[in-house]
Amino acid sequence: MTTKRQRGAVWAYVVKRKGLLTRPLYLTFASEEEGDGYVKKLEALLDRGVLPDEFRAQQGEIVTVEDAAREYLAAQHVPESEKRCLAVVVTRIGATRVRAINYKWAESWVTAMKREQNLSPVTIRHHVGALARCFDWGTRHSIAALAVNPLRLLPKGYATYTASDAKAARVLDGEAREDVERDQRLRPGDETRIRATLAGQQPKGKQRSLALPSQAALECLFDLALETAMRMREMYTLSSDQLDIGKKTIFLDKTKNGDKRQVPLSSPALAAIKRYRRHVDRGERGMDGFKFEQERLFPWWNGELDHDALRATTSKLSRQFARIFDAAGCADLRFHDLRHEATSRLFERTKLSDVEVSRITGHKDPRVLRRYSNLRGSDLARKLW
Repeated sequence: MTTKRQRGAVWAYVVKRKGLLTRPLYLTFASEEEGDGYVKKLEALLDRGVLPDEFRAQQGEIVTVEDAAREYLAAQHVPESEKRCLAVVVTRIGATRVRAINYKWAESWVTAMKREQNLSPVTIRHHVGALARCFDWGTRHSIAALAVNPLRLLPKGYATYTASDAKAARVLDGEAREDVERDQRLRPGDETRIRATLAGQQPKGKQRSLALPSQAALECLFDLALETAMRMREMYTLSSDQLDIGKKTIFLDKTKNGDKRQVPLSSPALAAIKRYRRHVDRGERGMDGFKFEQERLFPWWNGELDHDALRATTSKLSRQFARIFDAAGCADLRFHDLRHEATSRLFERTKLSDVEVSRITGHKDPRVLRRYSNLRGSDLARKLW
């Protein structure tokens, strides 16, 4: 049913169709003649059960990639890193109609990221992975426009530059981007020098020791990083109620992957926490004015969960440890390398299975842990006859 009436200088139409439209369509035209002509054609399509694409979003349907991302983010708990990644994807291909997305489109999109944007393979995988998880949600919720997820059909190695991709990249004055897997570990003597620097020892070649605000907290963070393989943000956002000394565990509910997990504490980790608490209680080692609160275990974070506050804290701590590592003669070391070091030690020093290690570290993709498999080569050799 359609009704119309003149409102000032325009003609307003209200189109209703039970069973096809979840809400009325409101249309305005400069003249009655123009409105009658358009509505006549629209009604003919509705009679055949066809709803033009321009009205689907208005009816709450997912039409574009931007629509899909918006609904996905509203319905799912998604890590901040994935929100940022999806925001970039939407900026670039948000207007793409979901009904036009098939395997051929997926291949073309990956090719464009290589040949037109010259993105690194890891960035391409991040973009594809974020959108693929969005489409997975769409298929699970039986959204017609997302009946299948062609991104899951991409072959292994899809993000690696082929010879043709490399040639196209050079035409654009670029170079074929390669996967650079960071594999930095502590070298002999690094840990000793870092601990000495943290303790206030004057670095070699320097006139004075580093000024380290919250010195005891920095030492504890370094110890926990090496003993637990936790990420920096997982540690500095810890609250006292996440720590269970009796059960020797830390409960994480704010992980990068959005999952919760329990991290067991080794004897050195427990000793580090107890030592840190003593320094705090006594106001020693740069901890003047800070007291343990239920909201905070460490002094750097103000408790705000918005992205800017977290990023500012991460940046501040990263710069602080960069100074410490540089003073200790480890200028090429980053704080996140300590997570790699800790994971490597779990493989080298324990008999834990890959699954057990992943439960500690929070690695969701088993392929990520394969890079550590060579650390147990000697164990495999002993099992051979």
